[in-house]
Amino acid sequence: MNKEIEEKIRSIVGEIITRGDGIVSGGALNVDYVALDEALKYDVKAERIKVFIPTTLEVYSEHYRKHARLGTITHKQAGDLIDQLTKLKQVNPKALIENSDTNFTEKTKKQMYYERNSKVVEACDELAAFRVKTEASESMGTADTIKKAQAKNIPVKLFSYNLKYGNQR
Repeated sequence: MNKEIEEKIRSIVGEIITRGDGIVSGGALNVDYVALDEALKYDVKAERIKVFIPTTLEVYSEHYRKHARLGTITHKQAGDLIDQLTKLKQVNPKALIENSDTNFTEKTKKQMYYERNSKVVEACDELAAFRVKTEASESMGTADTIKKAQAKNIPVKLFSYNLKYGNQR
């Protein structure tokens, strides 16, 4: 992610929260992390924030720690996300919606992430989607969420970025 994308996320989240609406997020790195960070600046009690994660916070945290050990993300990224979600849960336990299914493995994680996307769509009345393509990512989860929102006739505002080849609008 770059500064332009981060500023756009923060701007949109700020607009949503200041008009009195709330945000729904998937509790992941990058876009979700920045969106929640910005939302908490406006809504410090997290009363208009819902974050769905695909398993319990404990299992999800270990998943990110594992990826940090494997080198697919940094230890700082894992720690920052875990700290952010832990803080959210402390501020308002109802804001962090955990899936009690702890069977989160390499074989089940894609399905559980897609189930989480369905819950995000069920909880929103419009979707601001950031599709950020890099050499390492094709934004499959974002595509899944957009498809589910469109199937429910939920308005989608899509912001697409291709960091390998430059930005697109």
